[in-house]
Amino acid sequence: MFRSKVFTAWFFIALTTWIILFTQFNSLEFLASHFHYPLIMVLGAFVAGLTPEGGGAVAFPVLSVFFSVDRVLARDFSLMIQSIGMTSASIFILSHPDNRLRTYKPLLWFIPVTFVGFVLGMQLLQQIPVYIIQALFLSLITSFAIAYLYSKHRGDRPNLQATTLSERVALIGILILGGMCASLFGTGADIILYTMLVTRFAMNEKVATHMSIILMASISVLGFAYRHFVDAGLAPDQFRTWLCAFPVVLFMAPFGTYILQRMNVEWMLRGIVVLNIGQLAYFNLNQPTVGKFVASAIFFTLLTAIFCFTLARIVKNKRQREADPSEAAAGKA
Repeated sequence: MFRSKVFTAWFFIALTTWIILFTQFNSLEFLASHFHYPLIMVLGAFVAGLTPEGGGAVAFPVLSVFFSVDRVLARDFSLMIQSIGMTSASIFILSHPDNRLRTYKPLLWFIPVTFVGFVLGMQLLQQIPVYIIQALFLSLITSFAIAYLYSKHRGDRPNLQATTLSERVALIGILILGGMCASLFGTGADIILYTMLVTRFAMNEKVATHMSIILMASISVLGFAYRHFVDAGLAPDQFRTWLCAFPVVLFMAPFGTYILQRMNVEWMLRGIVVLNIGQLAYFNLNQPTVGKFVASAIFFTLLTAIFCFTLARIVKNKRQREADPSEAAAGKA
């Protein structure tokens, strides 16, 4: 994992910075009373590096559903902790000798467009009821994982091929939507981008995962900065909980990416499905209400139908291209 000098330098500089910050602003007593934060992020950061779901896909529902932490605090923690973990994973990806930097060039415009969506979400969406936000997020990640696992569609393109105006407009819309999701959950932009890349653009899953990780790392850093410098909405204890989990995500996120290089994609997808189903089930069974159940059922059914239809259509189109040699040759070109 430490083959790259760039990643090794980042890792030890970040670790030294954490030691200085922890000794100045935190304490072992605070860590002991908030041990569940680093414990959650052992799994959360590993998921962030291994899958297109950010660490917030574990941190947000666990904190807001399992521990009944305020939705805003759970969102902020997701952004803050991903700013370290997913940045660490991103540096590992970009400095890995087997990865071509040119592949990730589209991120230069993906990131600012997504951040526009994040700012819009911060201004327009924050009054939505909490249970609606939780049901939407859990249904989104669960329905996509199930639909994708059982679909016969698998991308194989190593690079993004978005040459037409309609394709670029669709990407802009998806990126803005992803940024708005991140403003609610602290994550989500990565999942939505990954969905678009592997479906509409038939990209290789691992390359799409890498791009989604780098995008979410950037939005996490920008979102963290926005909450601190623009909203002035971060309390001292939020920084202290961030410091509690800092070293865990610093290592576990790039470790997840390292494992991804050697792991069968199908096993990765099965693991995501199990994780997401468990989170959605707990959300509905813990202090059940009619509103939670109805919202989850509607969102899950609608999103599953959308994902299944989209994937089935892509499989059909791919088969038609393969049956027509002239179209297949044009696609490769």
